[in-house]
Amino acid sequence: SGFNSIGHMDTMLRGRHHIGHYKEGEEFIQNVFQVLSQILTGKEKSNLAICWLQYEISKVIQCLQAKKKKKLKAQGRKSKKLAKNFLKAPDNRNNLCLWKFYAYLEWLLGNTDDARKVFDTALCTAGTGGLKSAQLCSLSLLYAQLEVELLESIEGAVMSRAVHILTKLTENGPYVPYSGQVSSVNVLKARKTYEHALQDYLSKTPVSDQDQINDTDQLVNLVGCYALFQYLTVGIEAAVLIYTQASEKLEASGSQKYENTGENFGTLNFPTALEAVTLLHTNLLRFHMKISVYPLNPLREALTEALKRYPSNQSLWRSYIHIQRKSHSASKARRFFDNITRSTNSLEPWLFAIQAEQMRKKLTEKVQRADVGEIHCTIPETGLTNRIVALFEHAVQTENGTHCPLLWRMYLNFMV
Repeated sequence: SGFNSIGHMDTMLRGRHHIGHYKEGEEFIQNVFQVLSQILTGKEKSNLAICWLQYEISKVIQCLQAKKKKKLKAQGRKSKKLAKNFLKAPDNRNNLCLWKFYAYLEWLLGNTDDARKVFDTALCTAGTGGLKSAQLCSLSLLYAQLEVELLESIEGAVMSRAVHILTKLTENGPYVPYSGQVSSVNVLKARKTYEHALQDYLSKTPVSDQDQINDTDQLVNLVGCYALFQYLTVGIEAAVLIYTQASEKLEASGSQKYENTGENFGTLNFPTALEAVTLLHTNLLRFHMKISVYPLNPLREALTEALKRYPSNQSLWRSYIHIQRKSHSASKARRFFDNITRSTNSLEPWLFAIQAEQMRKKLTEKVQRADVGEIHCTIPETGLTNRIVALFEHAVQTENGTHCPLLWRMYLNFMV
């Protein structure tokens, strides 16, 4: 092909095949991990193991998206073996983060019961930190989110495994696996506990920077757990209210700190907490729309507000493009992309604007060619082609666009 890529470029298509992980690139990355794992010790080695496992999970997700069953099986075996080896190491036995990713890997591979066993084991051995422990909150949040995704509807969700997990988290006692029952008294107690914990966190002023980083991580997990709990036991409005309260408070703290210290509050980690809370908020709205009837406007508003603030967040852009595909009018989205690209140096808005137009072009061609096989339409869609070329031209003239190999490759690919 004239070049080898390290890792993968999932935006490119060659014929029918997505460009996946290249053999040479893959070998290089594996070598880097192996060399580093021999040099590092203690905490750093554990962090490396977490990164390595996340990389393996990304490959599993890629196989799932490409629907390659054979490759998924082989990849799954390799990744599980690696995860088990990590957990055998004495330093990692109590590392909740590694347990969390191992359970997630099992879940992605379709072994739901095995994944539940791993999650339950991790929660049982994690001790009784409750809402005070950031790792325990993070583990419980992922477990509950995965369980919620299995729900067909929100009716009767109060008795679900997800509510059991989120309720147990507030009790500060040893974890007991789900037995099919959740008592209403415990649900009420849990709601009070969440409410008080959130108020405490929002009114707390961190002493040092390190405290602040730990606190913001913990706050995001806490908000996620409480909002999901409210969603399952009360409804979507109650969950949205939690996200709104937390976001307002974080915004206020961020701007207040900024005035007090005069520092650039990008270094203060508050924006990252705010970004994470926004992401949880939009993901929950998307999920709710999938399983029940709910207007699109709240999600669209939340996404446009968030993207003005975080123009380089790829997950938010993906959600935005996903909802825009459903609307027949492109003008609103085009105006929005135009405004964002003018006001920021990030390259992401350009890349996603191009992707949105390419999807639209694909859809138009599909409709025009319906039922006649591969006969190219007599009226070519030149309007969209010209628009896409103009977007590429503007993007490669920007400071960051000039130096972005992916953008140039996409441009060449499109012109071919």
